[in-house]
Amino acid sequence: AVRLALGWAGWKTYVGRPQVDEWRCKAMGLLGTALRQSSLPEEALPIFEASMELILRYCSHDILAILSSQTNLAVCLSDLGRADEALVLSRAIYARSVTALGASDENTIRNGMNLAVSICRQGLFDEAKSFARGLLPVAQQSLGSDSSLTLGLNYNLAWTLNNSPDRTRDGPRFNPQAPRRPVFDLNTGGDL
Repeated sequence: AVRLALGWAGWKTYVGRPQVDEWRCKAMGLLGTALRQSSLPEEALPIFEASMELILRYCSHDILAILSSQTNLAVCLSDLGRADEALVLSRAIYARSVTALGASDENTIRNGMNLAVSICRQGLFDEAKSFARGLLPVAQQSLGSDSSLTLGLNYNLAWTLNNSPDRTRDGPRFNPQAPRRPVFDLNTGGDL
């Protein structure tokens, strides 16, 4: 309730500013996020769509603002059960991020993790495994093994391996090589 109240307060503070105003666009995005996180994705969707339209129109030079706006929209679509649309948008976000920022940029890796989750939610486990396995070494090298993104990728890969329909009782063991990372046995769900 507090987050939602703050989202509305921020919006009311900046709503009178010109459409091109950076803070007005940011306040709109924050309101959308507050609505979505308050389990109101139906109300958040038109706000995210309007915010993205404004950013594309007036801030087309700001790649991070564009990617952030598109990510908010993709997450909201997923929350609404529109996983197909969310996956298409997540693929576009990741591709644009790789092109604009490079594969080893933290934002690109975060967008890649979002894409891996979207792929998995669609039940495309083989693609999700392959994609996460390709992204994980990039995250380890760029961000380090202790990074929250790297650890999140490890977790997501483990979850995908564990929940894949082709997993057998004797099936895959997730055993990262780095000594400070958790070693996770997918067969028992516990530490090795």
